[in-house]
Amino acid sequence: MLVNSLLTNPNYRWDVVGQYLFDPRVVAGVGWTLLLTLGAMVIGIVLAVASAVMRMGTNPVLRAVSTVYIWFFRGTPVYTQLVFWGLLSVLYPRLSLGIPFGPEFFVFTTADVVNATVAALLGLGLNEGAYLSEIVRSGLNAVDDGQWEAASALGMRRSTTLWRIIVPQAMRVIVPPTGNETISMLKTTSLVLAVPFTLELTFVTNAIGNQNFLPIPLLIVAAIYYLVITSVLMVGQHYLEAYYGRGFDGNDSATASTRGMSRKQQAILAARTTHADPYLDVTP
Repeated sequence: MLVNSLLTNPNYRWDVVGQYLFDPRVVAGVGWTLLLTLGAMVIGIVLAVASAVMRMGTNPVLRAVSTVYIWFFRGTPVYTQLVFWGLLSVLYPRLSLGIPFGPEFFVFTTADVVNATVAALLGLGLNEGAYLSEIVRSGLNAVDDGQWEAASALGMRRSTTLWRIIVPQAMRVIVPPTGNETISMLKTTSLVLAVPFTLELTFVTNAIGNQNFLPIPLLIVAAIYYLVITSVLMVGQHYLEAYYGRGFDGNDSATASTRGMSRKQQAILAARTTHADPYLDVTP
């Protein structure tokens, strides 16, 4: 009955949906939505890794800075943060670089530097970084402490151990929730109206719908694009999870014994010319 009503109810105005599905304004809105999602996630990931490492470190100042950052941006609504970023030029009409309480070397007009696009990216990215920071920290903590000890015994520096040993193993835990956060960010971009930023998909389709007094068909257009992009992101997330989960998932012992091997190695084992366990020591 639901499918039948979707196809036969004239109030959905599928003809209008088809008319505006590839409208240049709508397609441009999709592009801006993707740009905001990508930019915000890049900012968020960089801040998340930095704040997670700071919070796990031994320096009390860096730990305090990271804790305050996470506390503030997780504790206030993203819509409120976007409003403040949009009003930054009202709070601080000019920005400068120089010596604190001393001479100024460079002076900028805030409205010229922090325009609507920059404000939207900063608002979304800073908020996302606080949430991703806890995801990154949980992923790093999921790696056994013995990995640190083994690397230290081999004489590896702590920074080298982190990036070469710990992070690759932590990605198995980090990737799934990060993928969910990316999909969530795609839809959170609809809140940048608070800046105000008026070029993203939701605002554009609402504006067209209000002009034509046909809001429902334009909402369906936006929903179709969101569903398509989300589906592509879900497929990408699946392959990333499979890549970083090699050697960890699955209960089949035969499959587990060959996981992580190249196709050539697996073909050799399938020919049964060698032992099933290639690591088995056999004394003639």
